[in-house]
Amino acid sequence: MAEDGLTSHRRDPIKSSVGNVAAHRRRQNAVAVGKERRESLVRAKRLCRVGPSGDDSDIPIENDMIIDEEQSILDAQTSSAVEELKSAVAFKGKGAMQKLVGALRELRRLLSKSEFPPVEAAIKAGAIPLLVQCLSFGSPDEQLLEAAWCLTNIAAGKPDETKALLPALPLLIAHLGEKSSSPVAEQCAWALGNVAGEGEELRSVLLSQRALPPLARMMLPNKGSTVRTAAWALSNLIKGPDPKAATELIRVDGVLDAILRHLRKADEELATEVAWVVVYLSALSNVATSLLVKSDALQLLVQRLASSNSLQLLIPVLRSLGNLIAGDSHTIVAVLLPGYEITANVIEVLGKCLKSEHRVLKKEAAWVLSNIAADSIEHKRLVHSSEAVPLLLRLLSTAPFDIRKEVAYVLGNLCVAPTEGNGKPNLILEHLVSLVGRGCLPGFIDLVRSADTESARLGLQFMELVLRGMPNGEGPKLVEREDGIDAMERFQFHENEDLRNMANGLVDRYFGEDYGLDA
Repeated sequence: MAEDGLTSHRRDPIKSSVGNVAAHRRRQNAVAVGKERRESLVRAKRLCRVGPSGDDSDIPIENDMIIDEEQSILDAQTSSAVEELKSAVAFKGKGAMQKLVGALRELRRLLSKSEFPPVEAAIKAGAIPLLVQCLSFGSPDEQLLEAAWCLTNIAAGKPDETKALLPALPLLIAHLGEKSSSPVAEQCAWALGNVAGEGEELRSVLLSQRALPPLARMMLPNKGSTVRTAAWALSNLIKGPDPKAATELIRVDGVLDAILRHLRKADEELATEVAWVVVYLSALSNVATSLLVKSDALQLLVQRLASSNSLQLLIPVLRSLGNLIAGDSHTIVAVLLPGYEITANVIEVLGKCLKSEHRVLKKEAAWVLSNIAADSIEHKRLVHSSEAVPLLLRLLSTAPFDIRKEVAYVLGNLCVAPTEGNGKPNLILEHLVSLVGRGCLPGFIDLVRSADTESARLGLQFMELVLRGMPNGEGPKLVEREDGIDAMERFQFHENEDLRNMANGLVDRYFGEDYGLDA
């Protein structure tokens, strides 16, 4: 439903001609976040090398990794193992169960021992229908676990290989229930997480088959491994772009309390997976965002940011914090009030992230600050007086382009008062004079020279503030000194009408025929 999705409300007064893009950006981030997950060593699909119960007794990982062995040999071994499984499924004599479990274990061993498991060979040999048969209710746990493990690693394969699991999905989902043992349920959740990680089409299939409710219930206990696997599977399942799944998840009884409990008490590995769930909830669902903001989620995220040095955890925690601040006006208006401890703590941990060596943390921290700095005069003063500003000024001149762009939004927003409508923003002269005096103007003029139209517009808007607002008519001299006239004149015949009119208007108004005559 449309009302479940987030509406656009990025608070950027200096972007009066652009429109607000916060929600659109958060959705893009949510859908494309796989890149960041790879950067933080969290894969959308995961091979299972060691089972949920820690059973790796017959797979000495270090020694059994295939490095030089020909893929064709492994494929042949896999085809043979599937034939053995076929024989074991058909066998009804004495020791049938041991024979079946042994055949499953051998297939699982072959699917687990290589970084690139022989999934294609297993599928071609007919493994899927046999494994589905082995998932039948009433089967012993050992059989169910081995079959689900095989399916988990098949699902970690290529897209078409993952889709081959469609016949197995109903039984995998059914074994998530309370009647299943914890290792079996967790292994099935792992398989379903790999399926969900493949893409929107398979996520839709899983959601239509009601995979979400039992996965959500698996998050409720305090069993670390089970909750961790369920949270990872859910983060794959709800990551959109449709917000319905995120809204459905947050409405499951006990889920919000479980999320808060795990953020508060869990080890960093579990907290990381739970934080990714919060990323997608806050990126995609208004309902979820509102409930999270009204809970202790902000405080818990801030505490994690302050206490952890784990990049794998810091990325989703910071992204979640940014989504909540940009995603619900209640956050800044009613929660992040100047003078409150939580507000000071947020600014402090964002400063910590700006100091980080990691590009993603710097960029995200600047984005969060840009939304705080775009709110009330009190919020602007709070940010302006914080230790974040010297860090931002240094980043504006030294950081990679994408970070400089986010930093420019923070500094620009500090210089303008909140306005109604699309008129020219009112200046906060004290902030403008301070920031220009500390050397920020060249960074904005560099943005004007960039090929990115949004950045060029941002640079032109800040130059307009300087030209219009600096005391004693100093603005034009400052802009000329930094070669700002030349930067604007490149737009004289630019194809973008908005930028062309903006730049030409500034040149004509402040550097016309009379410029310099009174010098």
